Amino acid sequence: MGNPLLDISAVVDDAFLTKYDIKLNNAILAEEKHLPMYDELASKSDVEYIAGGSTQNSIRVAQWMLQTPGATSYMGCIGKDKFGDEMKKNAQAAGVTAHYYEDETAPTGTCAVCVVGGKSSLIANLSAANCYKSEHLKRPENWALVEKAKYIYIAGFFLTVSPDSIQLVAEHAAANNKAENIEEIALKISQLPLASGKQNRIAVITQGADPVVVAEDGKVKTFPVILLPKEKLVDTNGEGDAFVGGFLSQLVQGKSIEDSVRTGCYAANVIIQRSGCTYPEKPDFN
Repeated sequence: MGNPLLDISAVVDDAFLTKYDIKLNNAILAEEKHLPMYDELASKSDVEYIAGGSTQNSIRVAQWMLQTPGATSYMGCIGKDKFGDEMKKNAQAAGVTAHYYEDETAPTGTCAVCVVGGKSSLIANLSAANCYKSEHLKRPENWALVEKAKYIYIAGFFLTVSPDSIQLVAEHAAANNKAENIEEIALKISQLPLASGKQNRIAVITQGADPVVVAEDGKVKTFPVILLPKEKLVDTNGEGDAFVGGFLSQLVQGKSIEDSVRTGCYAANVIIQRSGCTYPEKPDFN
């Protein structure tokens, strides 16, 4: 579960940034003055739509790495509008089983990705992404996905949206011994007890170009990332999401933490050589 945002990505010029008072290489929440920008971006001939938002990016990357239709599922809130239709179409094309709650009062959450000279500015309008209701999760067809899931991933962003939904899933996971709780925190967090009693946690911390830190069973290991020449770097948008997706794609198959981290690093390396959180048709990874 997460906050779905439709990335609307297009190449713009400095005049466009000036028009909407946007700074290059920045990431902000949209204000009233930015709202007309989304339709203007959508009208550009080179516009690209991506079913984004941090958690959805991670799920798409995990799905891409697994290459098994319907291996992943996702829930979040969108609006009943053209951008919501684009979101559903994009998620379906990615092979993700998406069960969206469609809110009739708010437009689909969007993120404008304004690309200038290889750099991008991100302006997020959360809107319907903030409107998820636990009643949607409780529907039999949606709760069936929770019961079927072997691993559940919910990013921290969702805590402010529907904490009761997270509580429902957490209680189910604890009751069914599913609480592996892969968190991106540190050693002390990995050693905290869970509500159902003390269980092992695995904590993973990424640091950009610096090594990935993994805490497990009271021990800390570091793993080098794949370094990329500066001239090959295109866009870091979605880099962390891609790491999580790659990591999860191996973890759900019972692979080692080492293999999961290595796959996460590979996925992140692929994504930063492209615009947005996009990827080629198939992964080239062994």
